[in-house]
Amino acid sequence: MKSNYRYFLLSLLIICMDQLIKISVHFFMEPGYFGQIELIGSYVKLHYTLNPGMAFGMQLGSAYGKLILTLFRIVAMFGIGYFLYQLTVKNNKPLFLTCVALVLGGAVGNLIDSVFYGVWFDNAPLESPFRLFHGQVIDMFFFDFWEGILPSWIPVWGGSYYSTPIFNFADAAIFCGVVIILLFQNKLLQKEE
Repeated sequence: MKSNYRYFLLSLLIICMDQLIKISVHFFMEPGYFGQIELIGSYVKLHYTLNPGMAFGMQLGSAYGKLILTLFRIVAMFGIGYFLYQLTVKNNKPLFLTCVALVLGGAVGNLIDSVFYGVWFDNAPLESPFRLFHGQVIDMFFFDFWEGILPSWIPVWGGSYYSTPIFNFADAAIFCGVVIILLFQNKLLQKEE
């Protein structure tokens, strides 16, 4: 069997890059609009913000919602890791393995924030019953193309304020991995001969 640990090394690289960026943002940037740094005009910015929940700031609605989310992330991390291992021994296509490695690295990167940042950076929400497992995820990449009130005819979100999302390196890795799998699923899911 050829060595396929390179996909786990890719996940580790994603985790390290993600944490390096988040820790740098935490120590060298001010949160919010006053600390943001314009990279490309006023459209692409670094903007330090904390996300207490899931993607796009969605949250589970109880005092223990964050704990439930964090425990789910732990289970998902082991599930994705095991899935990636199984894929490597079954001779799957390298691009598919790379995409799953991106998802795994991103998932672990955000999990580290949820588990430890409440303690390390004291960023757990005030209403949290304890700091461990209640850390907020650090987000910083902001493509500021539109913000405003969504039209009321849009289901679920109509009539609410919307801004283009602020995300982090881990989110970007997950997004890229999932999008590539969805776009090329017919080719990626066929085993190599």
